[in-house]
Amino acid sequence: MAMPPSIINVHTPSESFAIVHSITQESLEALYDKLSRKAHTAYHGSRVGPGWLKYEFNDSVWNLDDDSDYTIFVWRQQQSSDDQEASTSTAVPSISINNKTTPTPTLYLHNPSQSIPAPPEYRNAAYYLFHPSHISSRKSPSPRPHSTKSRKTKGSRRTNNSTLSDEDSGVPKFKREFEKFHSANGVRTVMGSIGPVQNVRMLLKSGYRHVYISRDFAKAHGFIPDDAAPGHYGYGGLVNIGTWPITLTPSSTASSHPNAPPPPPVPTSSKLNGVKKKSSSDGNQPTKTVTLITVYLSEEPHFDVVLGRSFFERRQIQTNPIDPTDIVCLDTGEKIECELIILKDGKGEIVTVT
Repeated sequence: MAMPPSIINVHTPSESFAIVHSITQESLEALYDKLSRKAHTAYHGSRVGPGWLKYEFNDSVWNLDDDSDYTIFVWRQQQSSDDQEASTSTAVPSISINNKTTPTPTLYLHNPSQSIPAPPEYRNAAYYLFHPSHISSRKSPSPRPHSTKSRKTKGSRRTNNSTLSDEDSGVPKFKREFEKFHSANGVRTVMGSIGPVQNVRMLLKSGYRHVYISRDFAKAHGFIPDDAAPGHYGYGGLVNIGTWPITLTPSSTASSHPNAPPPPPVPTSSKLNGVKKKSSSDGNQPTKTVTLITVYLSEEPHFDVVLGRSFFERRQIQTNPIDPTDIVCLDTGEKIECELIILKDGKGEIVTVT
């Protein structure tokens, strides 16, 4: 009897399909390629890449953007296989991985540059955003019926209204506290230059492997040809577009990080006719360190430039757990000007950059 093929179920906001793909024998890039070549889909003609795929695990939704995410995804599928073998629950569709039976992996695919369908447009009920559990968390429950048998004093009514204001919101307390915590954190961004382009806001995220620039930014500033389009340039996945110089804007304040070196000595100055004058070696701007590093083209929708682990390792970047804006480059000892930005989508919900 022939072995069944290894398949993955794929749900988009408007359709569902399955593709043949072995998560243990094929790579994430191969998965991107197969999904990009899938015909008769709403996104046909676009390149599937980082930011497009998500999956569910332990009642949470996770991104599938790079090789590290893919390794964790495969491991979690194998963990699900072990849990299913030990369970006596009803069987679900499954595939064979290393001679074990595991649930068929399910991915959620969405083009981040396109909006989610809104009623009365067709919405695929299999897509995770349209599951009843996700929809109910966004809607407040119906008002409670008033009882004609209970009468409350003014004091009790005030106390009851204060508690109902949190309960009737439809959002559990732990989730409100979780979102409040993350909205206070945001993502780290730095200012600098890449190639000839100055004053670029860049995402500083060690969760990414390399340094990436978005397709639109690359076309606008001549990193790739003006006529480059999905299907002709970069359609085969992440594309190495060469080595480019990157500089970061240093901070004017000293770092409080315990591993930070002492600040540089204050430059000498002289007085001429009673007016303080900086020495010629001081200069008008602090010296910026130029880093030559390999850059890749990607479909990142949130930032023009993303500085990943390769940049972290090159500059030996250290972060401060107490002050998230305290960023130190140990290769030169300089502190980098850093800001926190909170990303939200069109619905006002926090966008997590992983």
